[in-house]
Amino acid sequence: MIFLTGGTGFLGSYALAQLVERTDASFALLVRARSTAEAEERLWHHSQLHWTAEEFWRYRSRIRFVHGDLHADRLGLDAERWSELAGEVTSICHIAASLNRKSEKACLNTNLRGTLAVALLGRAAADRGRLARFTHVSTVAVAGQRSHEVVEEDAAIDWERSDYDPYGRTKKFAEHMVTQMLPDVSRVFLRPSIVMGDSRFPQTTQFDMVRSFCELAQLPLVPLDPETRLDIVNADWVGEAIARLHLEKKPAFERYHLAAGENAPRARDIADALRGTSLGLRFAPRLAPGFGVLVRGMNRLPRGNAAQAIGALLKVFWPYIVYDTVFANHRATEALGRPPAPFPAYCAGLFEWATSRRYTYPHIPLARP
Repeated sequence: MIFLTGGTGFLGSYALAQLVERTDASFALLVRARSTAEAEERLWHHSQLHWTAEEFWRYRSRIRFVHGDLHADRLGLDAERWSELAGEVTSICHIAASLNRKSEKACLNTNLRGTLAVALLGRAAADRGRLARFTHVSTVAVAGQRSHEVVEEDAAIDWERSDYDPYGRTKKFAEHMVTQMLPDVSRVFLRPSIVMGDSRFPQTTQFDMVRSFCELAQLPLVPLDPETRLDIVNADWVGEAIARLHLEKKPAFERYHLAAGENAPRARDIADALRGTSLGLRFAPRLAPGFGVLVRGMNRLPRGNAAQAIGALLKVFWPYIVYDTVFANHRATEALGRPPAPFPAYCAGLFEWATSRRYTYPHIPLARP
């Protein structure tokens, strides 16, 4: 049985879809829901990107919901249920995380306390001789503050280097925690970069970074150097990488960057790809410092103000847009046999769909059999 956290989230839905389709395994999904029906609705929320309702119900027979709490001792399970789960689990894929880069509290609770609880389950399963793999989905943000670099996997974590935000800091410590607690377990750490869009279709159910990208693209002058590299990777490639590396019997490495790597597009490449839309992007790199100040000022406006919402989004992602740093992806590319799709190949469709939909997904109600 594969124990999966974050399966009802955006990235988790991609990984789950791949895992279900590539195996005949059963799954235990940790979920916060008051009922089975609510858990099914939560799972369907993102899964409709991948499955029809008929496929959902076919795969549902292999999915067991574990009604628990990532923030609670023993994941909110009583001692008997915890022991039972530890005796059933053969691998763990931990994807759940708080991406709230502004809230240290949220990151500490989810990324540290949550990872601790999942690692303790892994320890209990390993002590029973059952745990074949612990996969921890981390982030390239563990690399901390960088500038104009190509970062290799084994050189990403530098404990003397400052971090941009609580998200990167807590994910870095979470990796360390898993390493220390499960030294005798086969571990894989997977670090996605900026995950945005799907190379197969323009639809998405995740909009924070997409909206930041679209708002920047619509500025009269884009405050970026056109040669700045943007390490953006497509969700379908990342989901496949998570599933395949989790299922790999003997991974060649312990750490993988799920990133665009040295082939990451430059801002001018993305601008060229958007020429076919209504946009005519013009770059003004000298405006970058002032734009950063403007974004911080917008973020301080009263909540509910449209400018404040945009400022809050851009403040979070701005450091990762301007640092011109990419993450070597040779390991993952070799493991999958192909690189991720270039963002310029699908960004125009994503832009037009997201803006025309006003950053909302037309969710379809779950049809019950």
